[in-house]
Amino acid sequence: MDRDSATTDRLRNLISKIESLTDKGELHWEKQIGSAHRYARWNNNLLILGPSATGGDTSVQRYLFITPFDSPACIEINSNDEQLGDDVLALAKEVESATKDEPPSDPFAVTDDFLRNLIG
Repeated sequence: MDRDSATTDRLRNLISKIESLTDKGELHWEKQIGSAHRYARWNNNLLILGPSATGGDTSVQRYLFITPFDSPACIEINSNDEQLGDDVLALAKEVESATKDEPPSDPFAVTDDFLRNLIG
């Protein structure tokens, strides 16, 4: 992908920040039931990292998708990106390590709490 160096640097810093927060346990990632993806909520954004490659399989393309909850805007960076691909793979490794013992969850489950907050 063609982008100017300032944008590349800002994206690299963003990925680094996400990786650091994950490493410190300040950003909690979850495994989705029936999916190889990991997701997290951060600064009113949904972060999706996928798909999961087990056993250190680097042949599977990885991506980081970020979208605000209140906007259709999004960013997607994949591991085939010449400038940021290694950063995405490093983040994927960190997230896999952080979630290896996490039970899967269903982010789309309809719960009583969800309905109560939605309906009132």
